[in-house]
Amino acid sequence: MVMKLSFGEKNGDVEKAIDHLLAVTGDIPRPHIVRDMIVAALKAGREDDGKIDLKMMNTTLKEMRYTAKIFSSYRKLKKVTVFGSARTHADRRIYTMAHDFGKKLSERGYMVITGGGPGIMRAVNEGAGPEQSFGVSIRLPFEQQSNAILDGDPKNIMYKYFFNRKVAFLKESDAIVLFPGGFGTLDEGMETLTLLQTGKRNPMPLLFVDEPGGRYWWHFFEFCKQELSAAGYVSPSDFNLFEITDDIDAAVEKIARFYDRYHSIRYIRGKVLLRLNSALEKSEINALKVEFSDILTKDGDIYLSEALPEENEEPEISHLPRLVVDFNLKDFGRLKALIDAINQP
Repeated sequence: MVMKLSFGEKNGDVEKAIDHLLAVTGDIPRPHIVRDMIVAALKAGREDDGKIDLKMMNTTLKEMRYTAKIFSSYRKLKKVTVFGSARTHADRRIYTMAHDFGKKLSERGYMVITGGGPGIMRAVNEGAGPEQSFGVSIRLPFEQQSNAILDGDPKNIMYKYFFNRKVAFLKESDAIVLFPGGFGTLDEGMETLTLLQTGKRNPMPLLFVDEPGGRYWWHFFEFCKQELSAAGYVSPSDFNLFEITDDIDAAVEKIARFYDRYHSIRYIRGKVLLRLNSALEKSEINALKVEFSDILTKDGDIYLSEALPEENEEPEISHLPRLVVDFNLKDFGRLKALIDAINQP
C-alpha cells in the first residue's frame, strides 16, 4: 500500500525519517519549513511523469538557494538593480552616463546589480567597481560571457531560468533603474511595474533614465498615457510608480530621498505598517489623513504605533516608530505617493 503524503505531520514512518534527517543534519533554524520542502520534494518525485517538470523544480531550488547564500552577507547594504541594453557601445553618451551612475551609487554606499553582461551592464559594473557589484547572469543558447568586471567573481551568479533570475533582480534590490534597451529591458521594466502596481513587490523607486534630449522613455510614457490610461487599462495613480529623468545626479538623489524617513513596510492583520527612521509630527499625520483619505478603508485611520508583537523576529528595528495605515490594499500608486509625501523635507 502506497502511503499518502501530507503537509500535516501525519506521514508515519516517513515523518520519523524526516525528523531523523533534520536531527542528524542539525543547525536548521526553521525546521518546519525545511520539513515541508522535503515533503514537497517527495510528492513531486512520486508524481513525476518523466517530463521536464522535476528537473525544473530541482534546478530552481538549487538556483534560489545559491542566490540566498550569495546575497546573505550583504543584506544590510542597499542595492540598486540597473537594466539596459547589452548592445550599447562604449562610445555612446548613454554608456558614459551608466558608468558614471554606477560610480556615484558606489560613492554613496550602494551596491549595484546588473545582468552581468556587456553594454549598459558592463558600464554600471565598471563604474561601481567589482567590490560593489553583483552580476545576475543567464545561460543562453549562444555563448555569452560575463563582462570582464565580474568574470570569476563569486557575486556573479549564473542562471538557467529567466524567472529565477528575475526573482533575484527584484527581491534583492532597493531601487530599479532602467536605461534604454531592447525586448529584455522592456520586459524587465514591465515586470517591475506589474509587481509594484499589484503590491506583489514592496514600494521602491523605479526610474527610467535617458540621455539629455533623448525620447526613448518619453515615447513609452506617451504610449502608456494615450493608450493604456485613456482606455482605462491603468489608473492615473499608477504613474506615481515611476519617474523619467535624464540627470544621473537627480536619479541618485531620488533613490536616497526615498529612504530618508521611510525605512520599510510590513503588512499585518490587514493593516500597513510603514517603519520610519524618524517619527512624524501630529500635524503631519493629520495632513496625510486628509490628502490620502481616498486610499483608506471605510472609517480607516493613519496613526503612530510602536512595533507590533508579530514583528518580534526583527528586533534590530523594533525601536523604529511605525505609521499604521488602514490601506485599502488596491491603490499602490497612491501608497507610493504617500511614502513620497512622508519623505518630503
